[in-house]
Amino acid sequence: MLLLTLRSCVTHSRVQALRFIHTAESQQTGALWKHGIQKRWKSTTISDMVTPSRAAVGSVPNAVANRAIGRWLLLCSGMVGGAVLLGGVTRLTESGLSMVDWHLIKEMKPPTNEQEWVAEFEKYQQFPEFKVLNQDMTLKEFKFIWLMEYSHRMWGRAVGLAYILPTIYFWRKGWFNRALKGRVLFLCGFVCFQGLLGWYMVKSGLEEKPDSYDVPRVSQYRLAAHLGSALVLYCASLWTGLSLLFPRQKLPETRQLLKLRMFTHWTTGLVFLTALSGAFVAGLDAGLVYNSFPKMADRWIPDDLLAFSPTFKNIFENPTTVQFNHRILGTTSVAAITGLYFYSRNIPLPRRTRLAVNGLLAMAYLQVTLGISTLLLYVPTSLAATHQSGSLALLSMAIWVMNELRRFPK
Repeated sequence: MLLLTLRSCVTHSRVQALRFIHTAESQQTGALWKHGIQKRWKSTTISDMVTPSRAAVGSVPNAVANRAIGRWLLLCSGMVGGAVLLGGVTRLTESGLSMVDWHLIKEMKPPTNEQEWVAEFEKYQQFPEFKVLNQDMTLKEFKFIWLMEYSHRMWGRAVGLAYILPTIYFWRKGWFNRALKGRVLFLCGFVCFQGLLGWYMVKSGLEEKPDSYDVPRVSQYRLAAHLGSALVLYCASLWTGLSLLFPRQKLPETRQLLKLRMFTHWTTGLVFLTALSGAFVAGLDAGLVYNSFPKMADRWIPDDLLAFSPTFKNIFENPTTVQFNHRILGTTSVAAITGLYFYSRNIPLPRRTRLAVNGLLAMAYLQVTLGISTLLLYVPTSLAATHQSGSLALLSMAIWVMNELRRFPK
């Protein structure tokens, strides 16, 4: 009897202990679940407060955002193209050295009366271009070249605002993903760098050079750097805008397509290099050296091709060599584009891609025609400016073809 009583007590105690442990575990688990839910709710709420645009960048606004950003970047690339063309006209009219100082805000106000114009003209008279080249210049003639350079600088500031202000707007709306944030920050920083590089280029033409008997002009190296950076900014904006507006083409990844894609990349690089070599032609007035085609003064290879010493200086400083190189690059570019066109005929391409390739070929032959005409007619300003516009159009067509052939994501 005593044993039965003890066994009953032990069994009851074990049951009570198990119930207590189970209750404690349930309470602890419930507390953990409650803590986790509260933490999750708080983090979600904070996330929504910090990035309220996540819901706004959902399935519907994504397409709207891409279209808006794409059109904005195409507009920016167009404005950069306008700055390049305006800069070319400024160079052709020899207006680039008329403004002899640089202020971000102060110079935005042009002279408004005769006294201010005279003061500006007197500043210009203290620098080499007036002393060597324009001693008989009148105030009216000075006003023309000054307003040309002023227009170029103001357009450059408008380009900067066209990049920076919409970037702030789109960023606040949360329409940039991580990749686009990096790209637009690069573009905004690069457009500011481009403005500083422009003034660095102009300064080279304002320096006194007692040992030089040449016409005062900006350094062809700085001119090429200024043009090259503008072309990089233009191409980056154009590529990104096209990528956002035009979906990738679903092309079969065949060996022929891979070769065509590689061929297009190399051809685009060649077109870019040809356009860049034009900066050395402009900087040295090399277009006025030999005005015959296809030969140069009845010779395929002119006698003074390697007149400078050391030899490598001829590539960048000898006007004859600079013009010769530009001819070779231009001819090679047209040959490469022609080969690209005929190679693409053997590959089934979508209609839009085929249109881009055909446009590239047509633009190449138009551009080489403009170049030869500019040379034979002794570089008239209107035709030379059209030729420079053609180089930008040809580069745009090459970027379009390359963009059409980009890989489709797996």
